[in-house]
Amino acid sequence: MEKLNKKMLERNRQFPSDLEVQPYPEHLPEKVIQFGEGNFLRAFVDWMFHRLNKKELFNGRVVVVQPLADGMISELNQQDGMYTLILRGLQDGQVVEVKEVITSVSRGINPYTQWEEYLECAENPAIEFAVSNTTEAGIVFNPADRFEDAPPSSFPAKLTVYLHHRFEHFQGDEQKGLVILPCELIDRNGDNLKRIVLELADHWSLSEEFKHWLEKSNYFLNTLVDRVVPGYPSDEIEKISDQLGYQDLMLDTGELFHLWVIEGPEKLASRLPFRDAGLKVIWTSDMSPYRTRKVRILNGAHTATVPAAFLYGLDTVGEMVEHQLLGKYTREIIFEEIIPSIDLDKKMLTEFAQAVLERFKNPYIKHYLSSILLNSTSKYRARVLPSLLGASSKTGEIPEKLCFSLAALLALYRGKVEGAVMKCQREKGEFSIKDSPEVLDFFQSTWSTCDSTEESVYALVQKVLSNTVMWGQDLNDVHGLTAKTAAYLYSILTVGIKETLGRLAGK
Repeated sequence: MEKLNKKMLERNRQFPSDLEVQPYPEHLPEKVIQFGEGNFLRAFVDWMFHRLNKKELFNGRVVVVQPLADGMISELNQQDGMYTLILRGLQDGQVVEVKEVITSVSRGINPYTQWEEYLECAENPAIEFAVSNTTEAGIVFNPADRFEDAPPSSFPAKLTVYLHHRFEHFQGDEQKGLVILPCELIDRNGDNLKRIVLELADHWSLSEEFKHWLEKSNYFLNTLVDRVVPGYPSDEIEKISDQLGYQDLMLDTGELFHLWVIEGPEKLASRLPFRDAGLKVIWTSDMSPYRTRKVRILNGAHTATVPAAFLYGLDTVGEMVEHQLLGKYTREIIFEEIIPSIDLDKKMLTEFAQAVLERFKNPYIKHYLSSILLNSTSKYRARVLPSLLGASSKTGEIPEKLCFSLAALLALYRGKVEGAVMKCQREKGEFSIKDSPEVLDFFQSTWSTCDSTEESVYALVQKVLSNTVMWGQDLNDVHGLTAKTAAYLYSILTVGIKETLGRLAGK
């Protein structure tokens, strides 16, 4: 089968009627350097630049840098930067699918084999923006990186070398700085990236003039991204390829929903006119309300409901929200306990929550509960505990369902540590939990003293809640939390998760 590339596109061959195809924009200059060739950036940022180009609002392309030695740049270049993107899901309750060939990427560079080409890119006066998604572990300071490395291993080091080469090539021209938009899912990603770049400049004894240029001529913006991107559909690819009539090794899939919150000067919005293209991009001077909304409702709903749903015997988020009992539990925990605990506009929170539930029901996305369970304790502390404590503070009472979610979390971590995982049991069979060694060892030790009597369960809960390293505080100080959590956990152990949840749903 013929492979997607520029020649195929230029032959004006017949494409399926439901596939949108634009002419190959070879004449457009490269304006963006992007660190990361993975599924998310191609289904989110590169798709957005494609949308801008379709409306002639940007007229620029993206050059993609492979951040790791192993990557997909070779495959991307074989297809001249092009790939098919399929966005699908529910929209107002109806199944919608949009297929499009994305042409915003000009080429890819592998700095491990094309270091000189990477530096030459820094000499391009048309480059205005830098985008990245190198995973949460990508924005780190690596003291082993050296300025002379070709390339250094970490993303911040590669970026620092790139910016320094640009600074020297343009002799410190204040107009040649970049707008830098990291998409890694860490809090204050732009601030953290800037801090590490400046730290590297000090570590490498780079000039004060360069550090001044970094500060004054470059914008490191904090961003928040939101779109579920399953990526390459391995289980469907033969069928999809037959429908398209060509082979695409870089084919990508994502949900319809998208949101990009950018914290930065409004004057920059005109240089990236996403909103004029009808895209959901918010420029703001303070992104904290949007982060709170996403972390507490979208991520918090996952973390609060998944332990119980998994122990109940379900396997995907879709199953969970469509389940008569677990679906009711999920909706009630969001609208009755999480939203009332947040001090933000309730209309904004409610509309976002309704969109979240529709996204959870997306029939095209199999979001496995087992993957959400990774590092559940730290996720609970960041995503759910603020809602539990906020609700308790506002009402003077412990919120029932959020408290039950804590008990379900403790029930989840009942097993034996084997290597880097904990082997546990649910009614459906054995499963493994991944968390830090300290967390797994703590739970194994704590559960070993519990014989499932009411007194021992209370003692277990008391010990777990007193772990200030895990929770950031002694949760036994929250009036009524220990007793109520212990009561729910005792019920889970004695009558089971299904019976306990059934009683709770009736409240």
